[in-house]
Amino acid sequence: MDRLWLGIGSLLGLVGVIMAALAAHALPGRITPEALGLVHTAIEMQMWHALALLGCGILARIGAGPRRVMIAGAAFALGTVLFCGAVYSLALAGVEVPAVAPTGGFLVMAGWVSLGSLAFG
Repeated sequence: MDRLWLGIGSLLGLVGVIMAALAAHALPGRITPEALGLVHTAIEMQMWHALALLGCGILARIGAGPRRVMIAGAAFALGTVLFCGAVYSLALAGVEVPAVAPTGGFLVMAGWVSLGSLAFG
């Protein structure tokens, strides 16, 4: 599982950097300032959780709490895609996908709980 989380984390990081470049250079003036703010929120969440997935990959490699790391990685990966995808969809296309962003947000929170539980044995 270590390679999976490292790979997904790296991919999310790459896409986050691409989105940040677009937000800085291509999107201003093409979308509203409010929509640009949403894009920045999605980028921030995406980049933080890309790093969290890299952490899951490292923890999986050293064998720390394999079940909890797997749960955390899956929650981070799916939650980030759902949350950020819904926010990008709203900001860039004006398409609101009901309940997807909150579901993604819940999943990334669950990922943090699962990862944090490693501190308690």
